[in-house]
Amino acid sequence: MTVRDEYIKKLKADLDEWKADLDTLEAEAEIKHEGHIKELRQKLEEAQQTLVKISEEGEDTWEDLKQPAETVWNMYKNSFKKAKSEFKRGYREGVEE
Repeated sequence: MTVRDEYIKKLKADLDEWKADLDTLEAEAEIKHEGHIKELRQKLEEAQQTLVKISEEGEDTWEDLKQPAETVWNMYKNSFKKAKSEFKRGYREGVEE
């Protein structure tokens, strides 16, 4: 397996994890969080489009996309982590009330 293939495999695993997390959050979220869920779904779609672009690049040119993709990918990852934390905190607070 090439370095590019390994990289794509890692990105796909991240997307699968984010999708599962988002599905869980959506199931637990109250109506007041619908806007946040929609925003995260949009970010997930953007991340998937980034993965498609990298996947479509040839073996010799995909490296040019790697650094910009890493920057975007880290932004998505941080957005998902933050939202997950906020939803869980808000969900627990709602349960405790």
